Amino acid sequence: MALSVYIAGAVAAGLIITVTSGSSYGAQFFAGWITEYSLSVDNLFVFLVIMGSFGVPQRFQQTALLIGIVMALVLRAGFIAVGAAAINRFTSVFYLFGLFLIVTAYTLVRGSDEDDEFHENVILRWLERRFPATRSWDAAPRLITRVDGVRVMTPMLVVIVALGTTDLLFALDSIPAIYGLTSEPFLVLTANIFALMGLRQLYFLIGDLLKRLVFLGIGLAVLLAFIGVKMILHALHTNTLPFINSGQPVSSVPEISIGASLGAIVAILTVTTVASLLSSARQKRDSQG
Repeated sequence: MALSVYIAGAVAAGLIITVTSGSSYGAQFFAGWITEYSLSVDNLFVFLVIMGSFGVPQRFQQTALLIGIVMALVLRAGFIAVGAAAINRFTSVFYLFGLFLIVTAYTLVRGSDEDDEFHENVILRWLERRFPATRSWDAAPRLITRVDGVRVMTPMLVVIVALGTTDLLFALDSIPAIYGLTSEPFLVLTANIFALMGLRQLYFLIGDLLKRLVFLGIGLAVLLAFIGVKMILHALHTNTLPFINSGQPVSSVPEISIGASLGAIVAILTVTTVASLLSSARQKRDSQG
């Protein structure tokens, strides 16, 4: 299914939400979807490394990505539910989310170099220790096969687990970020579904595009920092912490509207993309003499 179909589906979903629930919810969906999609694009670097590390044959990559992304969505759904419960129970969690996003933004700026090696996470290491596996690829994309009469995991299963669990690590910043734009779990989940399913198609279209987006890390850092500040300002408006303004809301600070947030997100990503492509084109001209 073409990438344009997923994008059209997301736009249609946003318009339906706007018509049925109002422009505010529609803007929240679009802001959340664009943010999740942008942050998910950074996942592609790691997805490419995982595919290369395990030597996934081209004919199996579509299947591996599809199942891996479905697994990631299931894991993210649990993370989304936990985030919603935390927000409903403790409004001060916005302070923590906001500070976390700002620290993450600083980390992105400091550590802009991409790691070309894939490091297995705890879940994957446990799985490989607990169950026998083979590195040989079958003619069909099986998850379990037999070697010398013993049932073992195939590389396909290992790759799927690697994709799904690695994506969950990325969700540690993307889920708090979208909760800075909307507090509706349904909108958060819907935005994540469209972002990740569209990501699968983008994987096969990017070519060397990711390498040309030289300022992507900086752009995402600015985006996360902006949402982090927005969350802290919102937390001040709903403040209940006794050591801040005697436990009373701080109404004197500004609060960033969802419309302004959507405009800022689009502007940040547009400037990042244009600046990256111009810089890449200039470097290519200079290298050609």
